[in-house]
Amino acid sequence: MIVVMGATGATGNALLHSLLALGAPVRALTRTPHRPIPGMTGAHRPPVEVQYADATDPHSLRTAFKGADQLFLAMANSPAQVELETRVIDIAADTGIGHIVKISAPAAEPDSPVAISRGHHAIEEHLRAGGLTHTILRPYAFMQNLLRLAPTVAQGVILGTTGDAPCNYIDCRDIGDVAAAALTRSDIAGGTYTLTGPEAVAYPELASRLTDLTGNRIRYVNLTPDELRDNLTHSAHMPTWLADHVTEIQQLAMTRPETPTTTVNDILGRPPRTLDAFLHEHQAHFRRQDAAR
Repeated sequence: MIVVMGATGATGNALLHSLLALGAPVRALTRTPHRPIPGMTGAHRPPVEVQYADATDPHSLRTAFKGADQLFLAMANSPAQVELETRVIDIAADTGIGHIVKISAPAAEPDSPVAISRGHHAIEEHLRAGGLTHTILRPYAFMQNLLRLAPTVAQGVILGTTGDAPCNYIDCRDIGDVAAAALTRSDIAGGTYTLTGPEAVAYPELASRLTDLTGNRIRYVNLTPDELRDNLTHSAHMPTWLADHVTEIQQLAMTRPETPTTTVNDILGRPPRTLDAFLHEHQAHFRRQDAAR
């Protein structure tokens, strides 16, 4: 039995689809079990075991992990992430789970300039010290997060602080497929994998592609880190820690040039999904006139 934390998130949900396609036994964990899990309804879908679990509720974790052999661990970034994920890992070990696949970050280092990445490093170290078999996936920026640009794209701009530095993007469905491989193939389990799409694309190039896609002129506006942080907190209403995180990872792209890896192709035997394919798939989202409202 494989338990999937974050089953309603983009990566966890993609993993559910991948595991079901493989016929693997899976239990979807969610804090809102009364709500349908995206893409899991309809007569053509196999039944999915859904169970309540909350990382702040140890009893719920022990109940949800009962009888499980493997755990997929993906949680939203937050200031409490280290505390919550290490608790999950400890309870997983106590309840007999033998393999954890964790979503981490590319710059998961003790001295990383990105605070969230330093937290991922601490969690990875906790996993290693615990002695469980573990697989670490370090994906770069999710293509799905680009959908959050729709409000400013509708106004004809993309805001950032990366200059002309290229950024790696990866489709969450590819992450889900790699995670499924790690959970079902012994030759993949136990490794640490950095995941990207097939190309690194700078924001000015992204603006050009969206211009061609939507038929509306979209330009990239490069801000200073302080200007971007202020815009994210005051205009996008992000909490301060999240605005800091976005600014830090964009600055990291400036100091550490990003290049694609071949990991997805090496593991899956096929190339990862392209950014152009993703943008075309979601072009209606970027063309919506009410996106800025």
